[in-house]
Order: sequence, then C-alpha cells, then structure tokens
Amino acid sequence: MSDGTRFLIISGLSGAGKTVALHALEDAGYYCVDNLPVGILPMFASYLAEHDLPHFERVAVGIDARNHPEAIAELPATIDALRIQGIKAELVFIDASDDTLLQRFSETRRKHPLSSDVFSLAEAIERERALLDRIALRADMRLDTTRSNVHQLRTSIRELVTGKQAGILALQFRSFGFKRGVPSDADFVFDVRCLPNPYWELGLRELTGRDEAVRAYLESMPTVVEMATDIEQFLERWISRFEDVNRSYLTVAFGCTGGRHRSVYMAERLAQYFAARDKKAVISHRDI
Repeated sequence: MSDGTRFLIISGLSGAGKTVALHALEDAGYYCVDNLPVGILPMFASYLAEHDLPHFERVAVGIDARNHPEAIAELPATIDALRIQGIKAELVFIDASDDTLLQRFSETRRKHPLSSDVFSLAEAIERERALLDRIALRADMRLDTTRSNVHQLRTSIRELVTGKQAGILALQFRSFGFKRGVPSDADFVFDVRCLPNPYWELGLRELTGRDEAVRAYLESMPTVVEMATDIEQFLERWISRFEDVNRSYLTVAFGCTGGRHRSVYMAERLAQYFAARDKKAVISHRDI
C-alpha cells in the first residue's frame, strides 16, 4: 500500500445510503468491499499493503451494524491500530433522521438488520443508532442524507470523498433554509437571517444567491459585507487548528429562511474566498 493510497471505511445507519455510496465510489475507481467483518479489517489492510497493485490504490470498505456488537465496539481501536501501522484509514459516517429511515424502509419493504419479532422497525433504528454512536463521533467525514435522493447522494459522495485530496483539509460550504431544519452534519452553522432579504425586492424573489442581481443587491448592503468579512476572519483563524488535529473535512453551513438567497450567496462567497487561498472548497445548496 503506497503513501498515496486512499483507504476509506464507510459506516452509518441502515437505509442512510451506504450501499449507494459504495456504488458511487466503485464507479469512481475505488476497489469496494461491503459488509466486511471488523475482525478481518487488519488482515485485509495487511493484504493490500503486501500486494501494492494499481487497483488497490483507492479502497473503500463497508462496515455496519450487520457486524457483531462487540466487533462494532472494537472498530475505533482497530482504526487507531491501522494508523499506527502507517495505514491512513479515513472513516466516513452516513446518517439520516429517524423519520427518513422509517419512510425509506416502509417504501422499499426491506427488513432492517436489527429488526425481529421482538423489536419493531423504530426500535431497531434506535438500537442501531446507539450501537453506532461511538463510530459517528470518531468519523473523519459525515454525510446527512435526510434531504437527499439517490442522485444527490451520489453527487455528495463524489464531492465529499473523491473531490478531497488525502491529507488536506477540505472545506464544504453549504446553504440551507431553517424552515426545513438545520443540517445535522455541519461543524459550524451561521444564521444569516438578520441580513436584508432579497425575497422582498422586486424582481429578485424568483432568483437565487447565485444570480448576479441578487449578489449585487446583497453586496450593496454594509451589514452583508461586514458579516462575510467577520466569518472569513473567524474561519481563517480556526481552520489551522482543525488541520493540526488531522481533520480531513470541515462543513460550514449558512442558513436563511428559505435557503435560496442570503445563505446561498454566503456559501458561494466564502467558497470563492478560500479557493483563492489554495484551500479545497466544495459548495452544496440543500434547498435549491
């Protein structure tokens, strides 16, 4: 296994999209293995290291609640051991709200791996979330698919994982509307609802923060420029601290009422600001 090898461990809640994620990674050239027992993970990594072949330069392994609970509990220590051996394992955790998971299982009529005659679907989801709680806390990258369809999830995985260079902190700037909830995987959330709202301006309501007319309107407002500058300075100060602790991804979310104007403008502006400073910057707009 060469120094440039990407070794991803994909985990998360059943129904959140792990299988879709693995398929997207496979299409992107990753060698993928689903439902690998945790106990085999060190041997598998050693095998990759001993067989330094081109198709093993990018590897993704799916590990989830189908493993034994005791094995799941050992995953953080197993990842630590791999890193001590020089294997740069990155943990990606895929999540979704309980209501979304209930709806997905009801629509597909699939059986949850922890459901049984004793436990209902809702109880199985609750048990799985508790079982994977420590894994979620240890994740290098998190992805919430509550508002995502299959196509959006594939795009998000490509941007989150394949768009990131190993060893470099990647920044995701995301816009959202508070009326549809706050993204659960955001590291920083900035509320920009205090800024002037283009929604109430003639000719701007149907546009978004990506349109020149909306940008010009917002940039003419001193409060908008002031807030953007303050956030830029705040992130410039603290991003290096996240790099110091080997974080691989940082999600910065901006929320306004509907997620179309102010939040979109801020996400676009901050992404451009840091891209111009040689940072890996990815933009996603949840509600447009």
